Amino acid sequence: MNTSVYLADLHKVGMNDIEQVGGKNASLGEMLQNLSQLGIQIPGGFVITVAAYREFIRYNNLDEEIRKVINDIKLDDIESLRRGGLLARQLLKNAKFPRELSDAIIEKYHELSQVYGQEITDVAVRSSATAEDLPDASFAGQQETYLNVRGPAPLMNAVRNCFASIFTDRAISYRQSFGYDHFSIGLSVCIQKMVRSDLGASGVGFSLDTESGFKDVVVINASFGLGEMIVQGSVSPDEYIVFKPTLEKGFSSIIEKKLGKKDLMMVYGDNPDERVKIIQVEKPLQQRYCLSDDRIVQLAKWITSIEKYYSKLKGYWCPMDVEWAIDGLSKELFIVQARPETIHSQKDFSKITEYVMEPDANRKTLFKGIAVGDKIGAGKVSILFSLDKRVTEGHVFENGDVLVTDMTDPDWEPIMKKASAIITNKGGRTCHAAIVARELGVPAIVGCVDATEILNTGQLVTASCAEGDEGIVYEGIVPFKTLETNLAELPKVKTPIMLNVASPNLAFKFSHLPNAGVGLAREEFIINNFIQVHPLALMQHKSLGDAELSNAIHKMILGFTNEEDFLSKN
Repeated sequence: MNTSVYLADLHKVGMNDIEQVGGKNASLGEMLQNLSQLGIQIPGGFVITVAAYREFIRYNNLDEEIRKVINDIKLDDIESLRRGGLLARQLLKNAKFPRELSDAIIEKYHELSQVYGQEITDVAVRSSATAEDLPDASFAGQQETYLNVRGPAPLMNAVRNCFASIFTDRAISYRQSFGYDHFSIGLSVCIQKMVRSDLGASGVGFSLDTESGFKDVVVINASFGLGEMIVQGSVSPDEYIVFKPTLEKGFSSIIEKKLGKKDLMMVYGDNPDERVKIIQVEKPLQQRYCLSDDRIVQLAKWITSIEKYYSKLKGYWCPMDVEWAIDGLSKELFIVQARPETIHSQKDFSKITEYVMEPDANRKTLFKGIAVGDKIGAGKVSILFSLDKRVTEGHVFENGDVLVTDMTDPDWEPIMKKASAIITNKGGRTCHAAIVARELGVPAIVGCVDATEILNTGQLVTASCAEGDEGIVYEGIVPFKTLETNLAELPKVKTPIMLNVASPNLAFKFSHLPNAGVGLAREEFIINNFIQVHPLALMQHKSLGDAELSNAIHKMILGFTNEEDFLSKN
């Protein structure tokens, strides 16, 4: 067996090798080759190619058997999907590697370990499909990643599980949604040196605003520990927004910081059988921002550089979705993944559809969360905590129901497609559930904390994401309308039209309207939106003797040094 076609060093592959190594691995190799000279650090590793995956299938005579299983699935039946997906995965998980292939992978792993001065080093084992990161679909989160894998036997088991994850329920359903042939897609696996972010922090960053598509900002989400907690939607992360035009001029251009509820973190496990574990974050650490201002600026510069490189490479604007990690031992920043953003970069901004609440002074707000998208959805609440039939026996999720749960992840995609709206206790704007909700065009309100306790199954609610970056859940079915405008049909005028931005939170969304800039943004509105307290009360509350006010301000300024620091940085 010529194993050279089955393995490749990560730094020797690039964007011309997507068919051999998948989109994720091609992107990592491209950055290692071309962005390292800019100071951008990417952990090294090696790649198991799509040819190895195909040989694994051939060696075990699985092709026809898997085809039959997949073709028998009724994709509109969630139980059928779950049974078929499980059977397909089990066929792969029970299969064996050709001896020469497994020997070559283990030898390559030992070589990587020696590079880092270790006998068996800790690695991330990441799936990379050939259909990933295409212009019309992201396929983000459709296959598996395994963190803190050590030793030959756990490594080979993780690789086998990555191969099997090409047939996760969500991947099968997702490919069907976009019309991809299940059997024309191949899978590659990256064996990448771990960054000890379990002792530091990690997260994701986008080179645009994830809600409006506004081009001139970098949006960064961060939490303590390994980054899977943000990806899974298990925590509500810190969020930082950086303005690109002034960043490029050398300014510290952080225009917004929001402290998240980072009550959980993922760290290394205590023994070989427990690769990772989830622990509680101590209260004082929860109330700190994960990143210093200098680190936010450094990361924003890196993300901007990555966007510029890929835009030049592709010949068109290519906003990027980046995963990053800070090593708690070396204190160094690393980029661990980067893929093209595939929602707003493909959006037609020549037409605008607005969702507008009808005037109703009596409508009752139940609670708020983080808005995903800009639509409004209404319907009957359906609370689910699991997709397991044993748990949900007798509970039928119907088309048009409002899905309410602790958190969604891409496994829930078949249910999410049927929902009129999605409401979760946990998650942030960049978790995979939010990404999938945007792709499906379903309004979602995430990070609501206790939605499953406030709402009841069968209750009628309206979920509005059309009123800024806060999503609002109203009691009952609240009337709303949609307004469609074709910007190309607007009459040309000689007078420069400037915007009166009464709601600063909508500024990014308004940027897509034909305009010559902002003519008026009232300072008191900005203070009301971002400071949320009169500056004099903020600075002098201790002398007022109002315990309730002082307690509210104390909570408001968490993460900042003092009241003055909070005021100056907002």
